[in-house]
Formats: sequence, C-alpha cells, structure tokens
Amino acid sequence: MRTIMTTLFAATIAQAAAGEGSGTINPVAEVVTFRLVEGTDPAAFIAAADDMGPFLRSTGAMIKRTLSVDETGLWTDHITWASFGAAKTAAAQKFEQPEAQPFMSMISPDGMDMRHAPIQLKQE
Repeated sequence: MRTIMTTLFAATIAQAAAGEGSGTINPVAEVVTFRLVEGTDPAAFIAAADDMGPFLRSTGAMIKRTLSVDETGLWTDHITWASFGAAKTAAAQKFEQPEAQPFMSMISPDGMDMRHAPIQLKQE
C-alpha cells in the first residue's frame, strides 16, 4: 500500500510540475541555495548576478527573480518561471552564456542545492 501511495504522490507531483491534468501550467519556483567561493566580494557577485538579467529576460519565461543572503552567508536565488519546462531549458542554456561564467565562478559547488516546485499560492 505504501508503495502505491508513494507512486501516486510522485505522479501527482510530476503532473503538477508539467501542468498536466488541469489544462493549465503552474508557474514554477526555482530555489537555489549556495555559498560564495572564499574571498569573493559580495558586491562583485551581485553585479555578476545582475549581468545575468538580459539572458534570463530573453527566455521570455522568467516571471520574477530575487537574490538574498542571510547573516551566515547562505545565499538564495529564487526565480519564478512560467513552467517547469522553461526552467529546465533556461538552466541548460545558462551554461552556454558568456555572462554566466563570472556568476557561476563565484559560487562554491560545495553544498549548493537547486530545486524546482510548482507554485501553489502567490501573495504580493
């Protein structure tokens, strides 16, 4: 029974991520948490992140982006995409963009976490 429920839950999440079943496509949150490479100037990193803006906007699928850092130095890059497919496509294309190199080179690969989830509630 547990296996069946787990399979059904996974299928429901996959359908929600793909926008299937309802005839609509849910926007998707991309949440990436990371730390900077030791010695990186936060102002230089913010400038490099801002330089990614033209590419992100050119996808036509980015809805909103916020970048934050907490008191421990843990950064969060939160992007709202029009769909899961758009998020995956942009992630793959990002590495081909020359403006991505400075941004990516300042992020420590140790402990970096990226996840995607369909947005269920939006309040502004």
